[in-house]
Amino acid sequence: MASQESQGQTNPVFKDYLPGSSDLSEQNKPAEPAGLWKQASHTPNLPPGLEYLNQLDQIIIHQQVELLEAILGTETSSKYEIKNHLGQRVYFAVEENGCFDRNLCSPIRSFTIRIADNTGREVITVKRPLRCNSCWFPCFLQELEVQSPPGTIVGYVVQNWDPFLPKFTIQNESKEDVLKIIGPYATCGCFEDVEFEVKALNEMSTIGKISKYWSGFVNNVFTNTANFGIQVPVDLDVRIKAVMIGACFLIDLMFFENSLDGL
Repeated sequence: MASQESQGQTNPVFKDYLPGSSDLSEQNKPAEPAGLWKQASHTPNLPPGLEYLNQLDQIIIHQQVELLEAILGTETSSKYEIKNHLGQRVYFAVEENGCFDRNLCSPIRSFTIRIADNTGREVITVKRPLRCNSCWFPCFLQELEVQSPPGTIVGYVVQNWDPFLPKFTIQNESKEDVLKIIGPYATCGCFEDVEFEVKALNEMSTIGKISKYWSGFVNNVFTNTANFGIQVPVDLDVRIKAVMIGACFLIDLMFFENSLDGL
């Protein structure tokens, strides 16, 4: 597999986001990784690059503002910064797909999101095929695959049919159910955060949440930029934490891709 052969190499898609890039503004340069990053870099039995997730119970995902998209109203490839609770960037993500998919299929478009660490090494790949996004097509609902390292599947996010609530199942690499995600009846939270609860399989106990933060009237109405927070138990398997990051991207595209959905 080409993806497996390229492990450990810097993907050209990340060249403008690496430390030292002349095109990278000061405000977007990655924070110096904390000492904990270096101490955990050789933790055994973890997918390479996911060691830092082992210490996190809160992950912040910040979508970068696309000026061209805001001015012209056209869809451009999404770019995200993934940070710890201190606001330090630990990963960055770039969406790959065609112009046709972005502008014609928008919220249901297929995509590949490549996530790299601060050295430019791709550590997570998120793949989403073109599928339906309607309760009227229960046999062809959303499904997303997460790989880490690229080429090695660590889990899936599967949309569950429900006539009223957004529901998803987090699965491991063997497609065994691990967790549930249940969203609110209305995802258009006006002037407030929108929360998707992470629950045990019995859907009774809540162990975390994915929050879409209200980012202000101008951002939410005139751009598609979004800020998310993921809260999970610190001892959750890092592979499932990686799948949760994929779930966050899926929720963003399904419910908040159109600007007015963020109101």
